[in-house]
Amino acid sequence: MFAEERQAEIARLVGVTRRVSGADLARRFAVTMETIRRDLAALESAGVLRRVHGGAVSVDRTDSVEQSLDSRETLKTPAKRRMAAAALELLESTEATSVVLDAGSTVETVADALASRRTGSTENPLLVMTHALHVAGRLADQPEVSLELVGGRVRTLTWAASGMTTAEQYSRYRTDIAFLGCNGVAAGFGFSTPELPEAAVKTAILNSARTVVVLCDAEKHNHENLARFATFSQVDVLITDAAPTGDLAQALAEAGVQVIVA
Repeated sequence: MFAEERQAEIARLVGVTRRVSGADLARRFAVTMETIRRDLAALESAGVLRRVHGGAVSVDRTDSVEQSLDSRETLKTPAKRRMAAAALELLESTEATSVVLDAGSTVETVADALASRRTGSTENPLLVMTHALHVAGRLADQPEVSLELVGGRVRTLTWAASGMTTAEQYSRYRTDIAFLGCNGVAAGFGFSTPELPEAAVKTAILNSARTVVVLCDAEKHNHENLARFATFSQVDVLITDAAPTGDLAQALAEAGVQVIVA
């Protein structure tokens, strides 16, 4: 099948199903993920669809598209576990006594790694703050963790509090380090997420932390969402699973962002 034929079929599928998975398309057409990424990029440039993490959606579902918590649970890939391990190693290399864990599947994997460690102190437990119920659930019974749950209106899609109430609570604190997830990172725009209330919470977290770490897999590189929550100059470390390239790599370097490839 020629590229034009494959792209036409992808456009038809998006029109019918409203969302397509990159992995499913690769299997369907017996091509590599890189080929599918090029197809989706071409179709996005033509205005046929909008790329999102893991695939693409129809143009009338862009900007505010998010995956449910259950669907994101299936995305805890080996790459995300490597990123989580790198985050835990970074945390343990510091003298941090307080940490914020954001919502999102990658940061939830950091909570998994933190719950599995046996190197902390029960006499001086690490203070962990989060607004994500699933993150809290993973750490609530850990004797090496002192858990602080930040409240607000909980979104059923993500099982995490969001909005100004949550953001205002974070603004009262000064924590040592924060681990944030993101839905996109792009030169000229920064780090972004589909939802404005969620962006407000992320911005409040990074403004309250001495060290800001963003975890963002390569699928989200060079992708912009509706709401920016951080510029490059506001982030200290980016943990990812593949080295950024081109304009993105240059923008990160110019801002002095440390990039850790897991």
